[in-house]
Amino acid sequence: MNETVLYDHPGPRARRRNRMLTAVFAVGLAALLWLIYTRFEEKEQWTAAKWAPFLEIGTWRDFILPGLANTVLAALTAMVLALAFGVVFAVGRLSERWWVSVPAGAVIEFFRAVPLLLMIFFLAYGAPFVLHRPVPAFWSVVIGLTLYNGSVLAEAFRAGIRAVPAGQSEAGYAVGMRKGQVMRHILVPQAARAMLPVIVSQLVVLLKDTALGYIIAYPELLERGVNILSANKGNLVAAAIVVAALYIALNSLLTSFAGWLERRTRRVGGARVPGTGRAAAAPQG
Repeated sequence: MNETVLYDHPGPRARRRNRMLTAVFAVGLAALLWLIYTRFEEKEQWTAAKWAPFLEIGTWRDFILPGLANTVLAALTAMVLALAFGVVFAVGRLSERWWVSVPAGAVIEFFRAVPLLLMIFFLAYGAPFVLHRPVPAFWSVVIGLTLYNGSVLAEAFRAGIRAVPAGQSEAGYAVGMRKGQVMRHILVPQAARAMLPVIVSQLVVLLKDTALGYIIAYPELLERGVNILSANKGNLVAAAIVVAALYIALNSLLTSFAGWLERRTRRVGGARVPGTGRAAAAPQG
């Protein structure tokens, strides 16, 4: 029987080469970090006076925590709206009615093509000419994030729905389900589970893109932590490092939650058989 070998275990020479490359990379990375440290040291960026404000309660109460709260609020609101936008327009683009699929596809392609920064800028400074009223900075950021990331998520959902075996939808139609019920109860849940890594990656991008609210003075973490804090305390580099660490922590929490959610969804397919302690096999078709 013919077998396709996808991966060959490295031999002694390949292992030595891998260890050598790893050592060279580690030495290069250490040298780069040391160079950065020494350059900052020459500019007195590591002095205690630069970092002392971050040990004060007022710094966190007046600058960091309010900006962090605004970032999380905008990100969570945009995440919910972007997921809903993605599902609705993915289903619309898969519609058999051209007067639904064509406009849905045009909307998705348009908002994917427009740069997010330009979209936020237009909502904040261009939309008031049309609406005859100012658009709050919060909603300019949230709507921009929703339209752009929702369009990307729509393509992810569409790919996930198309990847579900045709027998799943055929089984739904066989038991009398309508197309909307098949989409809602069979295809979309399976597509969401299959595309969960892609969805989480895009939500991480959404969280980081809240920093673009800086351009319209939305008081998020970057604006409060770097702009206002550094202006008052005179420690731009230190503020940027602290803000970057907070963004890394937020993204790590989101990734950890996604990993927990993925492990939990894997157990949905089988139910425990009473008295056996084993999972029952999921019904086929």
